[in-house]
Amino acid sequence: MNPWDPITYTVTPAAKILARCVTSGTMTQEELNAIPRDSEVFSSYLLEAEQLSRIRHDLDQTNLDLELLKLERNGADVTHGHYLSQRFASLQQFTSHLQEVLREQTVLRERLTKPLCQQNLPIQADLHRYVVELMGMVVEFIQNLEMKIEMVRAIPNSDSYLSNLNNGRTQLLAQVTEVENLYKQVLCTLFYRAS
Repeated sequence: MNPWDPITYTVTPAAKILARCVTSGTMTQEELNAIPRDSEVFSSYLLEAEQLSRIRHDLDQTNLDLELLKLERNGADVTHGHYLSQRFASLQQFTSHLQEVLREQTVLRERLTKPLCQQNLPIQADLHRYVVELMGMVVEFIQNLEMKIEMVRAIPNSDSYLSNLNNGRTQLLAQVTEVENLYKQVLCTLFYRAS
């Protein structure tokens, strides 16, 4: 840079506005010189409040992480692979037993409805009432068995139902927070109108 070149100064828009204020008399040069020139324009209280807010946010985040770790620790006995494998094995054993019953369902029904040796067995008259009650119990047992079989068939769909329920819950919570925000806005509006 050549020291003999004329120095060109660039004037910022803020400097132009301040120069107009001084020339019009709304502000004096002494007042303009009294303004602090440091980079911290805001008060120290505002900076402290911002730091406190940041610290509170970090503390809340740490507390949330701690709660999540506690929940994970409390649920570890349920979600651990060892316990899940035991439960899965017992569930598989139960379903294989039910599948066997399903395969033999028609055979069982035929055996229950068909008399032995293709003949009617003579039953004493005083036992007829018990046979009728027994047949009612057999029919009720078969109906209960069919209902439980349908429940076992519905087990694979329970994960999708649970995820749908969780999605619905999160949507409901989001709508609740929106309603709370709107409620606060309405209260603030009513308060300002009243005052």
